[in-house]
Amino acid sequence: MEFFIPGNNSLKGKRQLVKSLLHRLEARFKKLSVAEVDEQDLWQKAVIGISTVGTDKALVDRRLNQVLSFVEDFDGLELVSAEIDFISY
Repeated sequence: MEFFIPGNNSLKGKRQLVKSLLHRLEARFKKLSVAEVDEQDLWQKAVIGISTVGTDKALVDRRLNQVLSFVEDFDGLELVSAEIDFISY
């Protein structure tokens, strides 16, 4: 997921927002891995990667869409784009 951080003017401010989002995602959605994966040096942009595993694709899809809804409502960050990929074995 790619985010724009309006009104932010420092890497410190960005880190605070991103860290808050990551902690809230981990607390709300168990068995979810989250991390900032790109653009760490840009103070108005954040790229977050999220992964989860499951045996039921529909359940995983529903869970990831719940995550998207949650981050769309997160104060201080504007969701610019999101992509969901499934890897099956």
